[in-house]
Amino acid sequence: MLYDIRLTIGYSYPVPAVGGRHLLRLEPLERPGLQKCLTRRLTVTPEPVEWHHRRDFFGNDTVEITLASPHSECRFESVARVERHGSDRLLDVSPRPADLARYIGAARGLDPHSPHHFTGPSPRITPHVEMTHWARHATAGAATTLDTVRALGERIHEEFTFDPNATDVHTEALAAFRRREGVCQDFTHVMIACLRGVGIPAGYVSGFLRTVPPEGQPRLEGADAMHAWVRAWCGPQMGWVEYDPTNALQVSADHMVVACGRDYADVAPVRGVMRTSGEQVTRQSVDVLLVNEPDQPGSVPVIT
Repeated sequence: MLYDIRLTIGYSYPVPAVGGRHLLRLEPLERPGLQKCLTRRLTVTPEPVEWHHRRDFFGNDTVEITLASPHSECRFESVARVERHGSDRLLDVSPRPADLARYIGAARGLDPHSPHHFTGPSPRITPHVEMTHWARHATAGAATTLDTVRALGERIHEEFTFDPNATDVHTEALAAFRRREGVCQDFTHVMIACLRGVGIPAGYVSGFLRTVPPEGQPRLEGADAMHAWVRAWCGPQMGWVEYDPTNALQVSADHMVVACGRDYADVAPVRGVMRTSGEQVTRQSVDVLLVNEPDQPGSVPVIT
């Protein structure tokens, strides 16, 4: 499937910011066999005095910029055309949950895809006994590691309420878990903490989700938002499997990846420092359009 994607993030400051340095992870990834960027363009206003392109440890495209002139607004825009291939329902060849620790121990490498980076605490996630106990109860009877992942994702989808006003970008996983409400970032952090608590390596994926408006209503430009979901290590044969707990489904052609990491701290779209005062105002809009098929119905609900 072919998509045109436009992401815009803007910031306004009550007092002009004097300079700044930012790390940007805004452009879709190249994923051989799954996702290919045919074209892409990143623009920043005001114009940076320095640009440095690199890959971070986890293989994410990262741009480091320096802003030198005073500015009251800052705007980042990423435009890309992406070819995304879907995945059939997976043949479950994952080990029993009780056997997974043995396979993790046998994984000797420490490359970016090693499960060892995704088992314990990370900057935004600390497994908690309360979440672990709940996760064990929610997944009791799961025969395989993949069954455990699916069972936990379905339970989060059933028990948690999507509410964009309930949390913010700084909300901790335990707080969102106790409230049983939040947005995709919260559900993803909760699921990661629960999976790690029961011994399954898990990480965070940021990206875009093609959404579909209610029947009979036009699609609204900018109505989409950046999305988040989970990747879980299901043993050496299956490797990493991606699951969307917000929509209780296996990730497929409607999900486009921007970055992968241990949690949100590793994949934040804009992160940096600047000199200013007062509270900033943030705006974000995302448009994901299916090329040549603008009226085709989709298969996922409008939850991002």
